[in-house]
Amino acid sequence: MEIITHLIDFILHIDKHLVEIVNDYQLWTYLILFLIIFVETGVVVMPFLPGDSLLFAGGMLAAQPNELNVWLMILILLIAAISGDSLNYSIGKHFGMRLTKFKLFGKQVVKDEQIAKTHAFYEKYGSKTIVIARFVPIVRTLAPFVGGIGKMNYGTFITYNIVGAVLWVGGITLAGYFLGNIPIIRDNFSKVVLLIIFISVLPIIFELVKEKIKTKKGVQ
Repeated sequence: MEIITHLIDFILHIDKHLVEIVNDYQLWTYLILFLIIFVETGVVVMPFLPGDSLLFAGGMLAAQPNELNVWLMILILLIAAISGDSLNYSIGKHFGMRLTKFKLFGKQVVKDEQIAKTHAFYEKYGSKTIVIARFVPIVRTLAPFVGGIGKMNYGTFITYNIVGAVLWVGGITLAGYFLGNIPIIRDNFSKVVLLIIFISVLPIIFELVKEKIKTKKGVQ
């Protein structure tokens, strides 16, 4: 429970934590950011790590007078996102559904309904799911894994993987870089993070509502 509390605090106050990391580790901050994005996108049992908020906060921090360079950050995080998705695809291809039974603190980390929802994304968007999923928490981590399970052609996968990474990492990091110094955003960062998370999960909420309406109509 304490780990979850610390994780929530890290996500909501990620700007302050990143400042501490830069102060304590200087250029090692790039490696720390790389590892967080790599694990979030590459390890199927870690979908709860921050992604969107970390990119936005990293861009915002790079706009401050410090040792971080926004373009170097984007390059490093692009490598993390692309290699993370590729690892996740390989895990899905070689280990498949066996990993969905993995439990952390007695609870199944990757739930069957999350896998089912990701399958629904594939049915609706096809290979473009790899791009769209970049902007949807949890689905972002599961999409390459499910793509691997379904033996998606690797050439197709890596193409959409790279396009999605460029749009996700470049778009959100640069948004943080250019918008992060606006006083109303800087002074209400925790609210901005919650807004980013809410916007990210809107597609899932929309699909759930649509599914419920469809089910009710079927019952009638």
